[in-house]
Amino acid sequence: MPDAETWTVGRLLGWTTDYLSRNHSDTPRLDAEVLLGESLGCERIELYTQFDEVPDETARTAFRELVRRRAQGTPVAYLVGYREFYSLAFRVTPDVLIPRPETEFLVIAALDLAKASRKSDEIAVCDVGTGSGVIAVCLARHLPNCRVTAVDISPAALAVARFNVTKHDVADRIELVESDLLEGVPPDRRFDLIISNPPYVSQAEFDTLAPDVREYEPRDALIAGASGTEVIDALLPQAAERLPPGGHLLIEISPMIHQAICRLIDANTHFQLGQTVTDLARLPRAVVAARV
Repeated sequence: MPDAETWTVGRLLGWTTDYLSRNHSDTPRLDAEVLLGESLGCERIELYTQFDEVPDETARTAFRELVRRRAQGTPVAYLVGYREFYSLAFRVTPDVLIPRPETEFLVIAALDLAKASRKSDEIAVCDVGTGSGVIAVCLARHLPNCRVTAVDISPAALAVARFNVTKHDVADRIELVESDLLEGVPPDRRFDLIISNPPYVSQAEFDTLAPDVREYEPRDALIAGASGTEVIDALLPQAAERLPPGGHLLIEISPMIHQAICRLIDANTHFQLGQTVTDLARLPRAVVAARV
């Protein structure tokens, strides 16, 4: 190994990118930049103005430990304690799923529905399975006239959500409720929009997930059951009781269960199946249902 003085920022990034590409990382350069930025206490973009600088031993030691854990499979978001979503930074811990770009399509669809309603007074929203609170926070930030009830069965997840709600200055418009789906929400409460990123992975699909997902992210937030549709099937009748005619239910799904979820909604006389939200690859990522 070369002398410590030769380990510049640029060389550290190059070596680490190569190392991580051989050890559990699909995005080795990005991972290397995020971890080195964390070790140096700077933004990723700042690294590009420091290529010839040599980090001190304290920073190099911290970086080596983060790289070691990443090579073992620990997700970067859990190592640094945050993840960017919809242009905002959110705290994440192993108690919550790591926010993914696919869920941004769910947020966009919800914002479009809210704006299309042209409702000038308060819009009542329920975020079922809020996890880290990313959906609730983004809606509250972009819809000044909305009030969100964000529910989760996990007290630990709600603690993470509470941090993010406070951090992004929307605590006055988001209420956090510990609840199994909608069972713990006050029975008289009604919503204009119910949105959910529920567990929708089947047991068989779970066994094929990448190790950094399967071994590190909370299983209860991923696995719905044998078919992957169980949680959504349970949510449908509860949502029907809480939505007025013309209200909407918006659910994130995986492409693997799209047709099964459409059949469940079609079979429920309280809902009319609406659009399917697709990602940039035209894969189905969410379905919309209108309360009739």
